[in-house]
Amino acid sequence: MNDDLGHPVDLTAPPRRIVSLVPSITEALAVTVPRRLVGVTDWCTHPPGLDLPRVRGTKNPDRAAIETLRPDLVVANQEENRHLDVQRLRAAGVPVWVTVIESLDDALRSLRRLIVEVLAVDEPDWLRTAAAAWARPAPQPVLRVAVPIWRDPWMVVGSRTFTGDLLTRLGLENVFGADPARYPRVTLDQVGAARPDLVLLPDEPYVFTADDGPEAFPGVRTVLVPGRQLTWYGPSLATARDELLALLRT
Repeated sequence: MNDDLGHPVDLTAPPRRIVSLVPSITEALAVTVPRRLVGVTDWCTHPPGLDLPRVRGTKNPDRAAIETLRPDLVVANQEENRHLDVQRLRAAGVPVWVTVIESLDDALRSLRRLIVEVLAVDEPDWLRTAAAAWARPAPQPVLRVAVPIWRDPWMVVGSRTFTGDLLTRLGLENVFGADPARYPRVTLDQVGAARPDLVLLPDEPYVFTADDGPEAFPGVRTVLVPGRQLTWYGPSLATARDELLALLRT
């Protein structure tokens, strides 16, 4: 069986001991196959109260700690994890399944394949609910939006991203959606020149708050949003559409 990058992953049976290096996928596995999950990263915060061994971060996983957990599968993501770490784990004999998610359709397809084909369990209700919720037509009229994800330097959501796809499905036009970079660095003058109707400020990876972020965009409506609703592609997708639309209406 090949992962999302087409790399062969030799599995003689459905994995029973899984280490997840992707917070979104950690939540998906913890909700769907909780007894199979044996290790997660320090950034894996959902479900709340997740009590499992930690293997450091997404960009600097502790390979020795992972090997000690004796996983029969490590789940990674092309964007969130380093190719070098994947290579080193594979060289140590640890099977690694790499996901590639740049759109909502990618997320639904990749998660369904991992859960149903690799783990050999039924498609969970939350995944079916998410697919149905996001299949609904985008609201009208379309608003122009910028979504910073970092400051000093300022970085925004650009092209070919999962978050950018969600914006479109929420009836929003990303003013930096045509930028060739996925997360371009910009100046505040560039944001102003793009003339967004709205600036969305998520609380991850940078923690924007009411006192840290809105002041940079005078005269433009800003909305603070939970990053998990806008950037995670696990069970939160089942309710994220309605929750985000409700925030946009406030």
